[in-house]
Amino acid sequence: MASMATLFAKTPTPSQPLPKSLNTHFIPRLKHAVLVRTGPRSRRSLRVSASLIEPDGGKLVELLVEERLRGEKRREAAGLPRIKLSRIDLEWVHVLSEGWASPIRGFMRESEFLQTLHFNALRLDDGSFVNMSVPIVLDIDDAQKRRIGESTRVALLDSADKVVAILNDIEIYKHHKEERIARTWGTTAPGLPYVDEAITNAGNWLIGGDLEVLEPIKYHDGLDRFRLSPAELREEFTKRNADAVFAFQLRNPVHNGHALLMTDTRRRLLEMGYKNPILLLHPLGGYTKADDVPLSWRMKQHEKVLEDGVLDPETTVVSIFPSPMHYAGPTEVQWHAKARINAGANFYIVGRDPAGMGHPIEKRDLYDADHGKKVLSMAPGLERLNILPFKVAAYDKTQGKMAFFDPSRAQDFLFISGTKMRTLARNKENPPEGFMCPGGWKVLVEYYDSLAVPAENGKVPQAVPA
Repeated sequence: MASMATLFAKTPTPSQPLPKSLNTHFIPRLKHAVLVRTGPRSRRSLRVSASLIEPDGGKLVELLVEERLRGEKRREAAGLPRIKLSRIDLEWVHVLSEGWASPIRGFMRESEFLQTLHFNALRLDDGSFVNMSVPIVLDIDDAQKRRIGESTRVALLDSADKVVAILNDIEIYKHHKEERIARTWGTTAPGLPYVDEAITNAGNWLIGGDLEVLEPIKYHDGLDRFRLSPAELREEFTKRNADAVFAFQLRNPVHNGHALLMTDTRRRLLEMGYKNPILLLHPLGGYTKADDVPLSWRMKQHEKVLEDGVLDPETTVVSIFPSPMHYAGPTEVQWHAKARINAGANFYIVGRDPAGMGHPIEKRDLYDADHGKKVLSMAPGLERLNILPFKVAAYDKTQGKMAFFDPSRAQDFLFISGTKMRTLARNKENPPEGFMCPGGWKVLVEYYDSLAVPAENGKVPQAVPA
């Protein structure tokens, strides 16, 4: 079985696609629609299309400076006021530079920030809307604001003081943290991971403007080959002759229930008339909270899932989504879906409590488990995206494998939560056979085992934000 490193070189035998077009509010209707119902009164209908869905705004916004101009831009940056980026800030530069947030051209100015907070959408010049549900902003403190003074441009530096970008035609405005937190998370309760990491101690000002990114963002962690940009993903889907792309995001290891959902989705798309649906398995690769399995270990686990044949490498593209994680539930899941449109996906699989977490103080979920999929089916600017609600999968004791839950024989099913899965792995106990492929489970056990091994200084390593 091929490793993930070779997946991107594989191209299936081309098939003849049907004449197809996705029906949206922006593309003319054709005859003979195949309907996909996302609710009792769905407004969406599916049109099979041989070409990839257009990016938001009609064109990918890529903000990388041409290589021949980079020396000149570095010389310009040397004379500009400087802002040092945090790790999360750099991840947002990465997101913006590759067009995941198209048609946004840089860190948000106040008008974009307010539209995002209050409407979860941006109005374009032609009057149409694109979805945008989480603010992509850069904070500065009072001292930085004074140093910038009357300058209309600033240079952005990484942790090694290397210039990574120039922010042009800047606008500085007040950072109303409480409003931002309340509208993004629906609560101001203490203990929200992203808030603690990136907002609580942030500056009192936000600075927006148009970005010029001097070179591709790289992390040099052995995983850069998996960080395909939207343009690169679109090229790969075209090379594979995809006539549909269905995206599945996760920030956890893949178990056989996930795999069942993904393979069943492909089966459903084939039944709808598509000839070669391609899965975008797209783990989140930016900031995650400390108790999530780190990206490097998740990618090892995903590789074993492919090597063991749980997913088909010929019809699966594994790539890393560079966005930081907010854990903002129905608000954030809109961002996750919107970004996949820009990568070429016209179907998005949404599960229970997407982007959710437990309440930071009370013993309950922070968000209603069903609100994410309901919001996606109604969200402004996502009309072109077909939402595929997650079927509930559980361990079927009668079959000895993961299967879709049948409420008529509920007693035959065992639900293995993420907490239970982590507890088993920590204790080096095996889950029921058929829950996860053996190679993938071994990686998970190795990760938790690594946390229990004392380092050279005698201290046991602690989980840290990924």
